[in-house]
Amino acid sequence: MRSYLLPYKKLLWAVLAFQIVAVTATMTLPTLNAMLIDNGILKGNTHYILKIGAVMLMLSLIQAVFGISSTWFGSRAGMGFGRDIRDRLFHTVTGFSTREVDSFGAPSLITRITNDVQQVQTLVVMLCTSFIGAPITVVVGIFLAVREDGPLSLILVAGIPVLLLSVGTIVIRVIPQYRNMQERIDRVSRVLREQIVGMRVVRAFVREPLETERFGDANQRLTRTSILTSRYMSSMFPTVMLVMNVSSAAAVWVAAGRIQSGHMQVGALVAFLTYLVQILMAVMMATFVAVMWPRAAVCAERINEVLDTESSIVTSPTPITELSGRGTLEFRNVGFCYPGAEIPVLSDISFTTRPGQTTAIIGSTGSGKTTLVNLIARLIDSTNGEILVDDINVRDLEPETLWKRVSVVPQRPYLFSGTVRSNLLFANKDASEDDLWKALEIAQAADFVNAMPDKLDSPISQGGTNVSGGQRQRLAIARALVRKPGIYVFDDSFSALDLATDARLRTALIPVTTDAALIIVAQRVSTIKHADQILVLDKGKCVGLGTHHDLLQNCPTYAEIVESQMTAEEAA
Repeated sequence: MRSYLLPYKKLLWAVLAFQIVAVTATMTLPTLNAMLIDNGILKGNTHYILKIGAVMLMLSLIQAVFGISSTWFGSRAGMGFGRDIRDRLFHTVTGFSTREVDSFGAPSLITRITNDVQQVQTLVVMLCTSFIGAPITVVVGIFLAVREDGPLSLILVAGIPVLLLSVGTIVIRVIPQYRNMQERIDRVSRVLREQIVGMRVVRAFVREPLETERFGDANQRLTRTSILTSRYMSSMFPTVMLVMNVSSAAAVWVAAGRIQSGHMQVGALVAFLTYLVQILMAVMMATFVAVMWPRAAVCAERINEVLDTESSIVTSPTPITELSGRGTLEFRNVGFCYPGAEIPVLSDISFTTRPGQTTAIIGSTGSGKTTLVNLIARLIDSTNGEILVDDINVRDLEPETLWKRVSVVPQRPYLFSGTVRSNLLFANKDASEDDLWKALEIAQAADFVNAMPDKLDSPISQGGTNVSGGQRQRLAIARALVRKPGIYVFDDSFSALDLATDARLRTALIPVTTDAALIIVAQRVSTIKHADQILVLDKGKCVGLGTHHDLLQNCPTYAEIVESQMTAEEAA
């Protein structure tokens, strides 16, 4: 992650330069104060007091200007670092295949992009604004304190190691607790997300008490870890103050005898006490950074896990960016198996569909229909065989080129927050208003959009929760039609429609898909029986491929599905 600070190298050098000037001005003031006391105030020399006082005011002004400047530049570097990390994480995650997203989990990825980056960013800001000046203050302060009085400086030899040892012990105990805390934050986010998204299911089965208990358990675990961590951290500041006050008292006690014997002046004691406080305050500021370091280190590890994970979807070094055909799709002995699984999800799938043809896919639940659709759009890569679009292997195509050729309506349609217009333009930002209305008419969505108060500019909430399931599906289909691709893929996209609307929609699709390949995944036989070819899946294997009438005679699995849904007359 240090490479993300390289663009801000000049800012960091500026911060260092400003901190050196600010610290030098700050550390010079106690010496001038000692001179003011010994040679001005105690001797009543007004001219000397005014002269030294003016110099001290000038140094205070320099210290303020350079201190503010270093903080400003440090904050810019830290905030820019956080912005770059978030940007990189976002683009990395959006490049993941379904396999990587499922591996991390959506709640964990959200926490890593938001909370974890915030922790690391805060640490970087503290390093740039406070920590850089701390070692400079300690080194310069020790030098000046020894110059004021060597024997008295032995107090620093005892005080600083004690302070570092105490703080180090606390930090070592805190590191594993911060790691546990981030994991528990992930769990709370996951449980909360599940309960919000599945609220209807929870209420339908009267599971509120159980879900309340589940969230309470996750919340309580996080609370216990946070309390334990806070107990460790709360002991840090009193420890620092104790060491500081004991060191100051020891300095006064030792200096009293030296002043009485004439080996030390009052101004030197005042300057030494100031240096002592400044040194220990610098150490304390460093401890504040040390407090944040363990948690930020854990967060940085979690961020690096995401950044170091390579997508299983690998783009060819010399990808093809143009397709000459219109929309031919071919599967050649395609198989897919999840890592570590003993049984493949798909095995030896072969079929071809050309522009103007409709290929339907049917099978029981868990037969691999959605996995096959994900392979077409290359959301995952096949483990065996080849998938070709316009006679070119999808692995050799640039992803953007493939996605422009394929338009997928997923099994669970998702709408983005915005308006009806913005959701349709999501597929093609250059589409005209006529194109949008035409797509809505084909998808049988024009009537209810016309009935909305603002028509195309009517608001859509996140996920499309302010429209019904059937309306959401029709808007998703309209969005796919706006794209005008070469291959349409409908993954059980008609399940929420009544039979009449389903029939009208399929009829309206015929003229606009004459020059495109059409893949329809469905559970209802009535939706697909007029397809040019039907692929029947059973436990990931192709058990039938042909027309409706051919499969009725030659494929027992298909005949069984038809028999469960239709009468003999309807099937014929």
